[in-house]
Amino acid sequence: MTHGPHAIIPILKTSRLQLHPLTLADAPRYQQLIAHWGMVRYITDNMPWPYPADEAERYIREDALPAMANAEEWHWTLRLRDAPELIIGVISLMDEYNDNRSFWIAEPWQNKGLVSEACQAVNRFWFQALGKPVLRVAKAAANEPSRRISMREGMRVVLKRQQSFVGGTMEEEIWQLTRDEWLSQQC
Repeated sequence: MTHGPHAIIPILKTSRLQLHPLTLADAPRYQQLIAHWGMVRYITDNMPWPYPADEAERYIREDALPAMANAEEWHWTLRLRDAPELIIGVISLMDEYNDNRSFWIAEPWQNKGLVSEACQAVNRFWFQALGKPVLRVAKAAANEPSRRISMREGMRVVLKRQQSFVGGTMEEEIWQLTRDEWLSQQC
């Protein structure tokens, strides 16, 4: 039997994207795309800022890959189907109480519906492959584009609280979608 993250995490496909499991080889592109204020300001402040030059490699090697191997987290790179060699963002699932999904996509590919496609694919994985009963997503209330995705998915806010983000302390919302609610949308 094969061990490691690729034995656990499949490649997911949408009409315009391929979602490939995150690997250490993805670190240089990850570093290049995320080390910008516009990409990190709504990420919780456990992310160092300014972003250190070797942080993507350290994060993938020490945090993401071990969590993937232990089936505690599932991380994918976002790639266009017609340019699968080019990483344009990342989407993740985490087995944490109030924060099960996160994503980011580089600016040139924002506002094109690509993140919504990726969310549909990972939601399917969460509810069908993993059999989880509830998906909860934490986000800064000021992150309007992310909020719109959750609204379109039929999620609802179940908790509001103060949180420290890279961009400062602000209100955080916890959005929720149950498996039954998700299934009712699949018809």
